[in-house]
Amino acid sequence: MDVARFLTIVSIAAIPVLFAITLHEVAHGWVARWFGDRTAEMQGRLSLNPLRHIDPIGTVLVPAVLLLLGGFLFGWARPVPVDPRNLRHPRHHMAAVAAAGPAANFVMVIGWALVMVLARSLNAGVLSHWLLLMGAYGITINLVLALLNLLPIPPLDGGQLVRNLLPPGPAATLLDRIQPFGFIIVLALIATGLLVVLIGPPIQYLQGLLQSALGVRGL
Repeated sequence: MDVARFLTIVSIAAIPVLFAITLHEVAHGWVARWFGDRTAEMQGRLSLNPLRHIDPIGTVLVPAVLLLLGGFLFGWARPVPVDPRNLRHPRHHMAAVAAAGPAANFVMVIGWALVMVLARSLNAGVLSHWLLLMGAYGITINLVLALLNLLPIPPLDGGQLVRNLLPPGPAATLLDRIQPFGFIIVLALIATGLLVVLIGPPIQYLQGLLQSALGVRGL
């Protein structure tokens, strides 16, 4: 356990993580409101205040312990409440609500890449180096969060997206049966290293695209 390294990483990663989880959750609520459901708004969850979305265990304790142990960084925020009954077209609109979170993370990937470009142009010594590291963490964290949530495992966003796009039938029924065990499946993927196998290559590919498109290095 390297406490100095842990504190350094926290100082760099805290802002990207808070932005990643906050905008991910708020995006769900914004899209739900657009399609007629104001549940999140009435519960005060459309706020950009990270404190309204933090889960003490999933957002603080679990990531901190994993970071100290040098393992795969994993965590979760309080999910934004959505009532499909209030949506004008529940199945199709729930698919859009599910896709909104990962979409927000992909937008933030571009934003953090631009931060890195700005940091290089500033040439401001320690500040530039700090911003470069923060941008790199922001890109990686948002790619991990987006691609993890796009796995077709309910209750992850990808599972909800596929479930609401599928017509009634055996495939939809299978997803319904899997949902109570979804969190256990994700933990098993992490413990066995299969999660890295699944999302590692796309993360490297997308990082390579950013390096080519924006001249970003150090990802």
